[in-house]
Amino acid sequence: MSGLIFAILAGALMSIQGVFNTRLTESSSLWVANTVVHSTGLLLCVLLWIITGRLPFEPILKANKLYFLGGLIGAVIVYTVIKSISSLGPTFSVMIFLSSQLIVAYLIELFGVFGTESIDFEFKKLIGMAIVIAGIIVFKI
Repeated sequence: MSGLIFAILAGALMSIQGVFNTRLTESSSLWVANTVVHSTGLLLCVLLWIITGRLPFEPILKANKLYFLGGLIGAVIVYTVIKSISSLGPTFSVMIFLSSQLIVAYLIELFGVFGTESIDFEFKKLIGMAIVIAGIIVFKI
């Protein structure tokens, strides 16, 4: 149940953050806004790290170095979200984000990449994704 609550909260916060970041860009530039967004995120992470007990950094150095690209991907995500929302608007952009996330997440699980356990192909999941895409088309007509 907590996973469901966290997923709902994450989706809501991503929508709010996308609009906030787009509005922040209007008062400066995209890269200044992106820098401010990630800097405030860094400050919060450092504060929470200090508050929660300061576990050491050394164990993370044993992780696959590919996963360190997550921060770079985050900067690109903020850029693409801002550009999308400013061009398409929040609702249509989020519909596309979610569809893209769904398809890519399914492919990651289907092929078992990035250390994820592989799952079997199910035609009903393909139909479900097609319904989501059809919903976007209906929404846009």
